[in-house]
Amino acid sequence: MVTMAIGKAINAGLRAAMDRDPRVLLMGEDIGALGGVFRVTDGLQKDFGEDRVIDTPLAEAGIVGTAIGMALRGYRPVCEIQFNGFVFPAFNQITTQLAKLRARSRGRLSVPVVLRIPSGGGIGSVEHHSESPEVLFAHTAGLRVVMPSSAHDAYWMVQQSIASADPVVFLEPERRYWEKSEVDVDLGPGQVTPLHRARVLRPGTDATLVCYGPTVKLALDAAVAAAADGTDLEVVDLRSISPLDVDTVAESVRRTGRLVVVTEAPVFHGPGAELAARIQESCFYSLEAPVKRVGGYHLPYPVARVEEHYLPTVDRVLDAVEQTLSA
Repeated sequence: MVTMAIGKAINAGLRAAMDRDPRVLLMGEDIGALGGVFRVTDGLQKDFGEDRVIDTPLAEAGIVGTAIGMALRGYRPVCEIQFNGFVFPAFNQITTQLAKLRARSRGRLSVPVVLRIPSGGGIGSVEHHSESPEVLFAHTAGLRVVMPSSAHDAYWMVQQSIASADPVVFLEPERRYWEKSEVDVDLGPGQVTPLHRARVLRPGTDATLVCYGPTVKLALDAAVAAAADGTDLEVVDLRSISPLDVDTVAESVRRTGRLVVVTEAPVFHGPGAELAARIQESCFYSLEAPVKRVGGYHLPYPVARVEEHYLPTVDRVLDAVEQTLSA
């Protein structure tokens, strides 16, 4: 076991993938000498050279378009989008080309591109730096969308994403980059949790909290607070937003009878809405109360001084739990 911060774990995972496969290369703005704005790629250009860790112009559409061409030539590009709000100039490339080429070619072509995108809020930044755009990509068939919540998952999930034959949107919880936890770097084949499998982090009996990325710590904190009042909450880390591991969540809900979905993304048409609908369909006779959702509001992300009023809090989660328990 090695103790790492999430940002360092992603760096180590990238390094392991590049050591293992010379076709893996990194592209992005300021990822070379600077090591990225969050220093996630720190030291990689020094060790692998400028041909494999490429500082690009400020042109997201160009970054993704170039990566698509390189993937078609046999490379496995990993693109860093500097901040979540900067991805939209490349949205056309991602949704009409990257996501569609495998289907368009009837499976003859694959485009194994990974898009690393810092995501979520809580860093006190300005507009276009704190959005949660995951549902836009999850709605696009042909893309896989994942988000780790711990250093261990970050280390392994980035490597699994790079190994995927399909394009993967790899979202990184930017306010959790510096949180440390243990990473088992010595797992063998079959020992690593599959990329799109949810995981029960805390067993419970009274209600299920489903979360991913930055809200996992929030849900675990809420579970601890609820336990002090005698409420036993189960916490499930979704890990993958597309595809969804509905089976693991449904198994939990059949035990607890109640579900609260916690996301930073807006509740309106958010990822929690799809999960809530699927659970209503598959667990209707097990549910003791309607599914509740806690998340961002349907408005542009606010300025830094009031973002704490926008983001989910332990109190908001506990209020939802109380509502579902009293229904």
